[in-house]
Amino acid sequence: MSLQIMHIGLDDTDSKKGGCTTYLAALLIKELEQFKVHFIDYPLLIRLNPNVPWKTRGNGSLCLRFKYNVQYEEQIKETAINLWEEQSKFKEKGTDPGIVIYKSQTIPEELTAFSKKAETTIVKLKEALKLIKNVGAEAIGFNSCRGIIGALAAIGEILDADHTYELIAYRKQENIGTKRRVDEKSIFKMDEITAPYTFNNVDIEKNRIIITPRGPDPILFGIRGETANIVKEAFELVKTWEPIERWVIFRSNQGTDAHLKAIKDLSKITPYSSVIVKGIVSKNPRVIPVRHIIFSIKDDKKEVDCAAYEPTGNLRRIARELIVGDNLEVYGAIQKPKADKPWTINLEKIDVLNLAQKVTTENPLCPQCEKRLKSMGKNQGLRCEKCNSVFPNLKKIEKPVLRSVKNGLFITSTRSQRHLTKPFRRFGQEKKNYRNQSLISKWHSTSE
Repeated sequence: MSLQIMHIGLDDTDSKKGGCTTYLAALLIKELEQFKVHFIDYPLLIRLNPNVPWKTRGNGSLCLRFKYNVQYEEQIKETAINLWEEQSKFKEKGTDPGIVIYKSQTIPEELTAFSKKAETTIVKLKEALKLIKNVGAEAIGFNSCRGIIGALAAIGEILDADHTYELIAYRKQENIGTKRRVDEKSIFKMDEITAPYTFNNVDIEKNRIIITPRGPDPILFGIRGETANIVKEAFELVKTWEPIERWVIFRSNQGTDAHLKAIKDLSKITPYSSVIVKGIVSKNPRVIPVRHIIFSIKDDKKEVDCAAYEPTGNLRRIARELIVGDNLEVYGAIQKPKADKPWTINLEKIDVLNLAQKVTTENPLCPQCEKRLKSMGKNQGLRCEKCNSVFPNLKKIEKPVLRSVKNGLFITSTRSQRHLTKPFRRFGQEKKNYRNQSLISKWHSTSE
């Protein structure tokens, strides 16, 4: 028996009105069983640059990697392409499906580099097509064919360093579009039992669950965590009031900060990228409509605005307390400047490195009787109301004010965190490698 390795990348089959590329992957996993394929990795759910203007929702792409008998090669390809065509929302505006099929025992460095680039910046289709030709892959796309970019990037991301897992449970077709029926109390309990090894299950500030999406897609809920075993254990703790059609465990770059790139100074920012950069607060925070907070930072090269939007919750409260002179490292997405708006960093995190001294002024005490002096008017000096002494040359004195904000890292509230944002619960649990690990015995299931 001659076994080869195939990598199938999928992207952008959904639309704003519904569908889900992870669901296509789940269906394909089941279909491939008839060809007795052997998966060498969990299906990969790779989140790409979250700032891409033309993304549908979460900008996620998928990759399936498996060994197969070469006698089934054409049947496997035909099955994958047919299912991809069947599940893609071709007629929906903004949907540009892509599928890439690559046969190789290893992933070349140029493909891995392409994937990293797609996670942090804008990649053009011609670059993807050139690489596909160079490595000998096959690709099909519809409409603008942008999905080919994501499909190829998913194949190139081998997740050999930090990674997480997500178990996604899917709804029966007849329930899609209706309210999701889950036991919220069981989800809060699950979060309590599995902490800190699962994350972003609930929003404590708003006392609500966040593992259930809101749109008309087939996902019932998704649980993210540090291992395949822990997300499966968490899944078994969740109670639902509607049947689950199938579930799959994905390996992912979610919650790893893979989209963020450290830059030397503010002059290096580019539109649609996500950066980590240091600066000094140069303009005090101000409130703009809908309760967003804007302040400015600068370095030797440039000055830019930083925005903490109302949904960021805790981060917005921290931003409001900053003052000119505070030394920060900020994390966030670069918003392209417009005629009436400067360069802006949409904040995900703020690391307060050093706080400026905040002072207030007050009148000094009377040197004669130690009662607080009163002003006699502008430039007229100070007078003591108790002993009637006058001090024409005394000035107000500065007094340090205790700051409510402290040094340290602050992250946007759970409800507004991006898929790629690393939450506090993950700090200290980052993984260094992933090499030839065995899959757990049951990593997917269907009720069919």
